[in-house]
Amino acid sequence: MFCAVCGTEMTQSAVFCAACGKPAGMTPLAPAQGRIAGHIRLLGILWLAVSAFRLIPGIILLLVFGAWQFLPPGAPAFVPVLLAVIGGLLSLTAVVGIVTGWGLLAHEPWARMLAIVMACVNLMDLPFGTALGVYTLWVLLPADSEREYRLIEKQAPLVGDRQVLGEK
Repeated sequence: MFCAVCGTEMTQSAVFCAACGKPAGMTPLAPAQGRIAGHIRLLGILWLAVSAFRLIPGIILLLVFGAWQFLPPGAPAFVPVLLAVIGGLLSLTAVVGIVTGWGLLAHEPWARMLAIVMACVNLMDLPFGTALGVYTLWVLLPADSEREYRLIEKQAPLVGDRQVLGEK
């Protein structure tokens, strides 16, 4: 048996290393899972889902009122423009939300800050946008969350219960 710290050979009955004094037989503890590690995946999935549902009315407004303008004959001239702008804003926030969800799932370094900004934008969108915004801010805003998010390493994707390591 060898000391895990200095590499000195020890007897099986040794309690401490004679060279460095460290306890024998101690194995390092596995790092504890942090506060946000379990929430990041859920946040990414929720951002993708909410953004997909936001994209549907955005595209409908853009197509129906932007291109074809299905309005009654007496409607004011600004209504199609207003509806097209609303459709464009919905589509834009949906696309940015999809990018946010993908970035969180991939543990991209820029995704945390983008998610915080999008959470603040989503607070006005009752009820699901507000809930997602509050949850995102609760998970990602504390300073400890920033340190922990930076420590999360990109891992190879899992297939079943095995990691894909790029082997051919």
